[in-house]
Amino acid sequence: MLKYSTTKSKILLHICCGTCALYPYFLLKQDFDITFFYYNPNIHPEEEYIKRLKCVKMISKKYSIPLSVGKYEVKKWFRLTRDLKDEPEGGSRCSLCFRMRLDKTADTAKKQGFDLFGTTLTISPHKNYKIINSLGLELASKKGINFYQADFKKMDGFKKTIQLSKELNLYRQNYCGCIYSKR
Repeated sequence: MLKYSTTKSKILLHICCGTCALYPYFLLKQDFDITFFYYNPNIHPEEEYIKRLKCVKMISKKYSIPLSVGKYEVKKWFRLTRDLKDEPEGGSRCSLCFRMRLDKTADTAKKQGFDLFGTTLTISPHKNYKIINSLGLELASKKGINFYQADFKKMDGFKKTIQLSKELNLYRQNYCGCIYSKR
């Protein structure tokens, strides 16, 4: 007799903010047990980091989504990116920042027994999903855990996540998060 599993795969989903988490969450929740992972040492100033975290906590509570919060390793992020502060948005600094956040997400997912990890970063029309997915796959291979590839902005994903955030009256920032992108 065949047995079918009703257990969903467990995914640790890196999120950069509450707004960007909404559409991916609703898209993935049918197939995965989702835990949010808020790890964003790139977000400045600290008041902005706290505003975004507060919004993430509100969504987590509203939809009963487990939330894990990584350390705010702002000094580490500045050390990592200091030579790239004059890079244009979308350049080498962004790739390094994606790698830092995905690396921490992969490590956390592996350590805590998740089946895979992913990120909501690809919801943004300003982020290159090919670079993000490539980094995720590279780290997955290196660390022995699966990565969920996505381009969440497809099929009006960005538009849908903005609409959802308006319905919930969520705080929505007007820049990526790092002090260099605020310029």
